[in-house]
Amino acid sequence: MNAERVSVHPDVDVRRPLWPWLLAVVAAVVGVGVLCTQAQTAARDAEHRSTSAVMQAGLVTASGAFSDASATAGGATSLGATDESVSGAEGTRGPAPAGVAVADGAWSTVTAARTGIPDRAVRAYASAALTLLREQPGCGLGWNTLAGLGAIESAHGSHGGGVLRADGYPDPPIRGIALDGAASAAIADTDGGRFDGDAVWDRAVGPLQFIPSTWEHWGADANGDGVADPNQIDDAALAAARYLCAAGEMTTPAGWRRAVFSYNHLDSYVDDVAAAANSYAHLAG
Repeated sequence: MNAERVSVHPDVDVRRPLWPWLLAVVAAVVGVGVLCTQAQTAARDAEHRSTSAVMQAGLVTASGAFSDASATAGGATSLGATDESVSGAEGTRGPAPAGVAVADGAWSTVTAARTGIPDRAVRAYASAALTLLREQPGCGLGWNTLAGLGAIESAHGSHGGGVLRADGYPDPPIRGIALDGAASAAIADTDGGRFDGDAVWDRAVGPLQFIPSTWEHWGADANGDGVADPNQIDDAALAAARYLCAAGEMTTPAGWRRAVFSYNHLDSYVDDVAAAANSYAHLAG
């Protein structure tokens, strides 16, 4: 029996089934969805890792970090600080105002040596964090977060080759660009040039770069000299600590990032602060 031969005329349209093509399209869509989900998960994991160490250190960096032998990595049971004046090689300040804590000098000296942060700045950051532990214990702000801010904003008061003096003032003073609208929001002068030397436009000033109009609301006197000055690091650190905690708790990745984002509305800024703060926590031990 001869096999049947089937010839197809070249003008005849041969219709092929559509289901293989539909199946291929569905598979491609599912594959893309899986890849996107994996990328989003990886991004969330990276974000969590970038802030988890900050938060852990934000509660307490290590046992005895703030001269508190009972402190552990999970939290602090007491402040281990005193409401006293600070003097000596670390810097000078008047009697601490009521409610303002003073970090232990021995701890700040050791931490400064380990991290490369000026001792005077470490003292300001730690004292501010301790004060917030008293004022708002649920916030969870750590000294290393303030140090991260200080590193990004002004290299701890040493921007442009300057130095942070013993009295807590940068020398020379640190002043940002005029906020005249050319490369920023336009903010007309609010302090008569008292803090920023500009009687026409406001400028960000000091080691933590406060704008005078913001300082008018958040200003603090942490060094006990009777003046709330954004150019002075004790005052600026305490004001920044209160500003951050006003955004809510900082004990979760989302809460920590929300607080730092409130200080400067850039995700890249939050990432930079997290990297610096994590580094300081690691170096401090």
